Amino acid sequence: MADLKHKPVRHDHADFLAKARERAGFQQAYEALALEYQVIDQLIKARTRAGLTQDAVAERMGTTKSAVSRLESAGKHTPSISTLKRYAQAVGCDLQIKLVPHKA
Repeated sequence: MADLKHKPVRHDHADFLAKARERAGFQQAYEALALEYQVIDQLIKARTRAGLTQDAVAERMGTTKSAVSRLESAGKHTPSISTLKRYAQAVGCDLQIKLVPHKA
């Protein structure tokens, strides 16, 4: 059975972003992925609040740790709503999706 105790990894995201912004083209690429990063941030925060590891979430979802890792990373993987629902349930959350009108 997987180790279900959550052990947070220290990461200074603000420092990471400050260094990354010094690279040419970073800001445009980062802004293009803003929505994806927001979703990933929500996933990781929900898992952390639940005190779960990726292994534990994978076990609850009936999948693998590598699948959960891909879900929590920005890249080419675009999860289905069904997968997001299963993840939400695994971390004790409800999934809500809404469309917000543009401001005039």
